[in-house]
Amino acid sequence: MTDTLLHSSFYRFVPLTDPSAVVSTLRERSAGVLGSIIVAAEGLSGVVAGTPAAVEAFEQMLLHDPVFGGALAGLSFKRSRCVTPPFARLAVHLKPELVAYGQPGVSGAPDAATHLSPAQWRELLARDDVVLIDNRNSFEFRLGHFRGAVDPGVDNFRDFAAWLHEQMPDWQAQGRTVAMYCTGGIRCEKIGPWLRERGLPLLQLDGGILNYLQSLPDAEREWQGECFVFDNRIALDARLQETATTAEQVYDPARPDEAWRLERARRLDDSVAARD
Repeated sequence: MTDTLLHSSFYRFVPLTDPSAVVSTLRERSAGVLGSIIVAAEGLSGVVAGTPAAVEAFEQMLLHDPVFGGALAGLSFKRSRCVTPPFARLAVHLKPELVAYGQPGVSGAPDAATHLSPAQWRELLARDDVVLIDNRNSFEFRLGHFRGAVDPGVDNFRDFAAWLHEQMPDWQAQGRTVAMYCTGGIRCEKIGPWLRERGLPLLQLDGGILNYLQSLPDAEREWQGECFVFDNRIALDARLQETATTAEQVYDPARPDEAWRLERARRLDDSVAARD
């Protein structure tokens, strides 16, 4: 256990001309941090942790290393302190998509006009003409969510498209505006262009839940419960402090898609314990 670790999450949808070279650079230049990084032709996404100095050095490498050709200049990082070491190793993967959606032609294309700052999102939550969608898995919603949010009831991001197809006609007929959020923003970024192409008004929380909690000291006014994180800390409260929630309290072993997640979480926990 330690209180000197810093966690940093980041992503950007941006065309990378040589993703394999990016992977090699990350494997060579990421000394001092552990975590998981995904590289694809459509961009880069990752979560890492280490000492504050190691995380700072890693972030500066992303911002300035020539291999990125300036594509990551101005990249935003969402940070939180760690008690439990979040990761046991560093993994850098080359994949077809940053987040698997499984719909042909769907790739993130940031549109700042649709992004709401945390302060703007707070104003949005007071409106009654908005469909507020939690764009995460159902077990994440159960642990915590924004007041008034709808749980699509999906166990995987790939299932989100079918649910949207069922709901969109009603929203369009009613002239409703759809507002979406997810943990860090990447799922909303991925699906946003796909929704807008179908004529569905869309707003999204810039930087996701983590940015909201990081930006507003009284975020618990709108945020109910805890925020699940995909690492050994399991969950954070509205002040981005690690909670005592365990994987056994998050996952329902009676549901197949959650049973395997629980077993994976137990394996990850054992691997960290072996390092300590």
